Amino acid sequence: MTPTAQPTPAVAPAAGREPGVLPAAPSAALPHSRLWLALAWLLLRLESPAWQALRARQHYWYPHLAGRRPRPADPLRYLLQTLWLMIRRPQPAAAPGQLRRLLARWRQSWHDVLHQRLLPHFALQGPDSEHALGRLSQPLRACLVGALALLAIPLALLAIPLALLGITEPFDWREQLVFVGLLWGLALFMRHWPGRFVTLLIVLISVVVSCRYLWWRYTATLNWHSPLDLTFGLILLAAETYAWLVLMLGYLQTSWPLQRQPAPLPADSSLWPTVDLLIPTYNEDLSVVRPTVYAALGIDWPADKLRIHLLDDGRRESFRQFAAEVGIGYIVRPDNRHAKAGNLNHALQHTDGELVAIFDCDHVPVRSFLQVTAGWFLRDPKLALVQTPHHFFSPDPFERNLGIFRRRPNEGELFYGLVQDGNDLWNAAFFCGSCALLRRTALESVGGFAVETVTEDAHTALRMHRKGWNSAYLRVPQAAGLATESLSAHIAQRIRWARGMAQIFRTDNPLLGRGLSFFQRICYANAMLHFLAGLPRLVFLIAPLAFLLLHAYIIYAPALMIVLYVLPHMIHASLASSRMQGAFRQTFWGEVYETVLAWYIVRPTTMALLSPRHGAFNVTAKGGLMAEDQFDWRTARPYLLLALLNVLGLGFAIWRLYAGPATEVGTVIVSALWVLYNLLIIGAAVAVAAEARQIRRTQRVQVALPAALRLPDGHLYPCQLSDYAMGGVGLDLGEALHLEEGSEVGVVLYQGTREQLFRGEVGRCAGRHLAIRLAPLSLREQIAFVQCTFARADAWLTWRPALGNEYPLRSFFDVLRLGGLGYRRLLEYAPAWLHGVLHPVWLLVGWLFSFVPRTPSAVVIPASRELRP
Repeated sequence: MTPTAQPTPAVAPAAGREPGVLPAAPSAALPHSRLWLALAWLLLRLESPAWQALRARQHYWYPHLAGRRPRPADPLRYLLQTLWLMIRRPQPAAAPGQLRRLLARWRQSWHDVLHQRLLPHFALQGPDSEHALGRLSQPLRACLVGALALLAIPLALLAIPLALLGITEPFDWREQLVFVGLLWGLALFMRHWPGRFVTLLIVLISVVVSCRYLWWRYTATLNWHSPLDLTFGLILLAAETYAWLVLMLGYLQTSWPLQRQPAPLPADSSLWPTVDLLIPTYNEDLSVVRPTVYAALGIDWPADKLRIHLLDDGRRESFRQFAAEVGIGYIVRPDNRHAKAGNLNHALQHTDGELVAIFDCDHVPVRSFLQVTAGWFLRDPKLALVQTPHHFFSPDPFERNLGIFRRRPNEGELFYGLVQDGNDLWNAAFFCGSCALLRRTALESVGGFAVETVTEDAHTALRMHRKGWNSAYLRVPQAAGLATESLSAHIAQRIRWARGMAQIFRTDNPLLGRGLSFFQRICYANAMLHFLAGLPRLVFLIAPLAFLLLHAYIIYAPALMIVLYVLPHMIHASLASSRMQGAFRQTFWGEVYETVLAWYIVRPTTMALLSPRHGAFNVTAKGGLMAEDQFDWRTARPYLLLALLNVLGLGFAIWRLYAGPATEVGTVIVSALWVLYNLLIIGAAVAVAAEARQIRRTQRVQVALPAALRLPDGHLYPCQLSDYAMGGVGLDLGEALHLEEGSEVGVVLYQGTREQLFRGEVGRCAGRHLAIRLAPLSLREQIAFVQCTFARADAWLTWRPALGNEYPLRSFFDVLRLGGLGYRRLLEYAPAWLHGVLHPVWLLVGWLFSFVPRTPSAVVIPASRELRP
């Protein structure tokens, strides 16, 4: 501070000294005073409001450093994180900065101009028909549409040669950089626009970039002068060609999902068809079958037109007694020929309903199943099949072992959410073995269910399509079942599917023969080619080792050109897939699923292609238990071998960077990055092999349904059913109740307008949450409980979580983090001697990773705590 007045001297001035002037301080004290001033300035600044706000939000800005004991290298970590935040500063969701508000206003203005002023003038029908063109008469609109179609023909003829030119024209690295940069910018600019037309444009850009990449690979990247280079180069090129073919067929298959809606039934129920509902079983436990039968008893359909039959290939007395107890049909046969297909064909000979509904014994139907599906059979006399999704209320091994149940789309979501809906546009939706309704005459026209392959469902649908029958798919969950409990059981199920699809491809190839349309052939072929992905996936996982270990140039091109061709191909494919599939499978998760299965489906698919008559039907185990956490070393063995090979390749990459020629540095770096990516994908597969325990005999289902709690004195408290299982329920109360454990209570559930009371006792009381153990239920009460819970018409309609927009880059980093989790789990379950070897390595990796900056998650932060400049 600057003094405003001269200090008064404490003593009289000495001779020769001016009054009012203090003696000069010793020269040695000056540096100390400056040091203290500097420290005071630094430390007192920490008490300013800006620094206080920063400290209050340390967990947000520095998530990997807050709340931890200080470490010597923390200054470097803070520096790197600060630099990262300066480059990419995230804005809190509740209090965006001025720039974000401005961008939001610009985006909203553009959205208003596009959707309120421009697009409505081009609406020829629908809710915008009051606009200019919508007010035109039908003949004038037809003429206008015809004129637009005539205009589109020359534009399409012009676009085709332009696309071919963009695919085949050779560029140097500068021209290629400009070309892919323009396409990437265009795709990023359009990716958030709504509408299918924009989706098709993004897909078209991806097709051009991917075709250009494959053209470049065939014409400019093979070394014909080296047998070693050529051999490994052709192997990789074959795998890439397969991946490109599946990508192109997938675009064609799913670019326009039909989104079919249920067809209404006639008001006169006497016109409704008769239905035989078949539940095939073999060796499953009766506890798995009971809920399915109880739910089937409650299906809304005239009692004289619905017959339920339990097909017991195990010929068990307990099943016969159960069928007699609940009043349903019981059908057995003297042998087990042709497994499930033979069981169903035998039942067809002993039933006569117009329609046949099929449910696996663990798939619990909702009561609206027939009312949702049967109307299409009355509308279309050539309809042979209506398929609905296979929905699962229990987590599969991926979801349980990785902790992503109901937080990420599961493995089957893409097929039942998008692929089958896309197939439906081309009249190619096929039978999936359960949750389906079929026309008996269509089945009889093809000789019943196909028995030549182990996937009787898809093969039967293929035969019906060849006969000219139609199919339909309704993307409305009308049943729910149990997913496979263990990774080994999951892999065994996929092996059967892969073997069966390869058998069909070999014996009844959809690309050959009569009866199928062009697009039906495409849809069936793509479904079968998907299961041949094992060998190409293994090629991608070991391809960079050919250069690092054997010095074979698998892509004979400069490293810069490889980057400029490979990255755009991958980026545009990811953008298009995210746009089309983001709600059903997040980007890069397919890599994890395929890696887990790749090793195991190579042999059965190869054998099925060579000898299609071999291969037995295996029943998928359901309802099993797992007493404790464990690591499936047997299943993970191939992943560990692949990981060791890639670690070896990474070591050779480091050695080549140190001792190799300078001209190969770029190629070595690209190969090393490829190896690192493969290691993380393999690590994700390893993470799935760490099996989480499963100790519940019956699965607990999370819901939000109205209910009521009844106390012994008769008081009723409205509440919400939060979860349920066959042995108990969870309730969320509006106000906290203090109930002793073991207190007798009643739970009121609703079946339509009817109320059902179930007796039980308090298992746990925690504030507003109550866990109830149900008393032993009578047969009538068991049926009522299933129909109040599993079989509700709306039971699964809101099951899928709202995931919001899918961002490929975020999914990419999620998968990479999952790879690191896999190696950490491997270390946790490793034997003691291996743990001692790997632990220092893991500590080193963790220490290096601690320097990597993090992007704060978009959390809601009160405006009062917003950091002010």
